[in-house]
Amino acid sequence: MKKTIGILAHVDAGKTTLSEQILYRARAIRQAGRVDHGDAFLDSDPLEKERGITIFSDQAFFEYGGDEYYWIDTPGHVDFSPEMERAISVMDYAVVVVSAAEGVQSHTLAIWRLLEEYHVPTLLFVNKLDRAGADFDRTVAEMKKRLSIDIVGAGSLTDPSLWEEAAGRDEELLEMYLSGQCGEDAVLSALREQTARREIFCAFPGCALRGEGVDEFLRALHALTRVDRDETAPFSARVYKIRHTDQGERLCFFKVLSGCVCPREEIALPGGGRAKLGELRRYHGAKFRPLARAAAGDDAACLGLDGAYPGDVIGDNARAGRALHTEPMMAAAVLTPPEVPLREALSVLKRLEDEEPTLKIEYDSRLKGIEARVMGRVQLEVLRDLAERRYHLPIQFGPMRVLYMETVASPVLGIGHYEPLRHYAEVHLRLRPGERGSGIRFVSLCHVDDLSLNWQRLIETHVFEKEHRGVLTGAPLTDVVVELVSGRAHLKHTEGGDFREATYRAIRNALMYAQSVLLEPVCRFTLRAPSESFGRVMGDMAQRHARTEPPEMDGDQFSLTGEAPFARFAEYPADFLAVTHGLGSISVRFDHYEPCENAAEVIEAASYDPLAGDDPPHSVFCAHGGGYLVPWDQVRTHAHIEPEE
Repeated sequence: MKKTIGILAHVDAGKTTLSEQILYRARAIRQAGRVDHGDAFLDSDPLEKERGITIFSDQAFFEYGGDEYYWIDTPGHVDFSPEMERAISVMDYAVVVVSAAEGVQSHTLAIWRLLEEYHVPTLLFVNKLDRAGADFDRTVAEMKKRLSIDIVGAGSLTDPSLWEEAAGRDEELLEMYLSGQCGEDAVLSALREQTARREIFCAFPGCALRGEGVDEFLRALHALTRVDRDETAPFSARVYKIRHTDQGERLCFFKVLSGCVCPREEIALPGGGRAKLGELRRYHGAKFRPLARAAAGDDAACLGLDGAYPGDVIGDNARAGRALHTEPMMAAAVLTPPEVPLREALSVLKRLEDEEPTLKIEYDSRLKGIEARVMGRVQLEVLRDLAERRYHLPIQFGPMRVLYMETVASPVLGIGHYEPLRHYAEVHLRLRPGERGSGIRFVSLCHVDDLSLNWQRLIETHVFEKEHRGVLTGAPLTDVVVELVSGRAHLKHTEGGDFREATYRAIRNALMYAQSVLLEPVCRFTLRAPSESFGRVMGDMAQRHARTEPPEMDGDQFSLTGEAPFARFAEYPADFLAVTHGLGSISVRFDHYEPCENAAEVIEAASYDPLAGDDPPHSVFCAHGGGYLVPWDQVRTHAHIEPEE
């Protein structure tokens, strides 16, 4: 049986130390390393050794009890949450490590929420029980209150309290238990099913640094996890990360969901493309061995696959990856030395974007510079070091700014016409407001008698192949339904690139007429603090326009959950820790976008000119053997197709 197990925790909870102990006891490594010694097996990157934190999700392979395990160690710092979330997407089970010394921390809550979103069965390891004041039962009680009432603490698989909890969730087992006929096999079978259905979350005690409780936890992990595979089904796999070798080769990591695949086989990619697989590899830390075959349940890597990106499904039912729940809410300008060509810097940063797609590296023609989307300052520091070490590119970053978006308030028609000599395409698109959080959607209302299906599909491709900018601040366009109303091609002179130009111009033309709306990111937060700071914290909430739920009082502590405009809340976590003298915890995450409360102020500060830059709303027509430009507000009178309002 093949199982993919991921390990997750708030930074410094002892996640990597537990991984080292697990691998050592499974005889996958000869010696358990330590983060503080810089010799942890799964923190092999120089940056991880220097900083003492996990930055990249890395995997190890081992066999235990006749099963094969792929063990994925994930980042614990909030700035690398997208990397962690992509790893979650391929996990069969998860192990969450909670420090008994600190209890449930801010990032623990975010991790738990993501595991719920992806429906990943979970076990818990309560670590650092050797620390003064650490208490297993108290930590379990806190986890039950803050994470899930279905968390059950157990010293071992034979713990009577665990058997009682299992019986209480299974009527047949309960009858056996009450009659004294309940055996260990029946209990373990029930616990496996309940764990897989996320009806129970077993928590075990230990101290990873000393190796205490690790053997029992490994036995429990083996006994409580089971995964059924289908190797006879068509090949399908989910891509979860991209890396580059020291030689610059692209490595695509994927988890085989069904079927099997061999090197040199041709597979389907999202968007209708196909690619031939190169060498298949199984990675164990920084080392690998070639695979002659990757079957359902295997985590493999392949050289190349340029058309596949993290989150994509490849093979049968190939499709593009969905948006992550953890998204950057900030952007920063990339500052390069004058002697470094921007094209060279952009090329390097695009390689880093290949590994971390949420960066969305872009050249801003308005600012004549490059911009990156980021989670926080630590990620900026890591990006700077990666660019320097891998590619010898010295870069710095400007101040971080809030990442706004734009949408439309009502339907609006746009026309794009592109007709320089021996080229021709006209496209009519209507932009409609979409549901909040829906991104960009495409619908064709055009009959194939008016425009052939292949041209319509090409227009759809051009809608999604770039990020379109709004006209208020130049922020990305979102929550819009793009309707293809009509279009026209020429039998001789139309080429694919003509519809690209016409599509871009039609969208931009529509936005010039639109009632645009500026959207700002709204964050969701959860905080816990000493009761003595309650008044000050509530005052801070009002000052930052936060909308809070009723606070929960718990002895000398209180918890508060709510949401706030991120622009007003971004700097608050540092203030909060000062107010609570380091005794509070706070978790902040992106939640949704909504109309900006101070839109006029933001728009004025942006000083954006929608007619400048590389997104022209104008169209190109042809007369007397030459093309000429028609301003955006006169295109409708020149259009070759009667506009439909």
